[in-house]
Amino acid sequence: MGAATAPDVGRSARWAFPLRVMLADDHVLARRSLRLLLDAEDDLEVIAEATDLSAVTRHLRRYTPHVLVLDLQLADGSSVETIRRLRDHAPETEIVVLSMDSSPLVAQQTLDAGAVAFVLKTRAESELSGAVRAGAAGIEYISPQLAPGVDALRHGGGHGLSPRETEVLRVIALGHTSAEIAAKLHLSPRTGETHRAHIHRKLGLRTRAELVRYALRQRLLVP
Repeated sequence: MGAATAPDVGRSARWAFPLRVMLADDHVLARRSLRLLLDAEDDLEVIAEATDLSAVTRHLRRYTPHVLVLDLQLADGSSVETIRRLRDHAPETEIVVLSMDSSPLVAQQTLDAGAVAFVLKTRAESELSGAVRAGAAGIEYISPQLAPGVDALRHGGGHGLSPRETEVLRVIALGHTSAEIAAKLHLSPRTGETHRAHIHRKLGLRTRAELVRYALRQRLLVP
């Protein structure tokens, strides 16, 4: 998985240099900044830009870039499912996702869909060039801020939670309030809140909605 810094893939990467990069972002200032950032590197060359998914598909066919840098929040519906379709459409192009979403679960979902890297937009200046190089070589990269949360999702029997924490998570995902959780599981309110805090910390997830999505993915709601 991605380390604290992108690995130095050097000239041993499977792609020839310079690496051809396509940018997909619907904000002109963001694309301009990303282009300046990448074109400043001797071994990277931005060969195309796209503002929506239809343009992404056309340009992938026309230019066959080594790497697509894809904003996960394109106005016309960039999504995890989009990544699957793009990988099927252009399997020779690696996908580096840029996102403002700092959820480890979202990062893991994009990687499961076929992306090779997930970079927080707030860290693009320091991380994107290295992530593009790593991605072109088929090496996974995840912004270090998210890496511990992704590790938690991947290890420990799928979640790394204790049996009691797993049950608390299941009841949270079923929609019960904190008071209902405490009563249902015969816990004091304070103990219930402690379990909830541990679950958020271990999984690296911040909101109830993220916990619900994670519980569904882990099939914790199946009787």
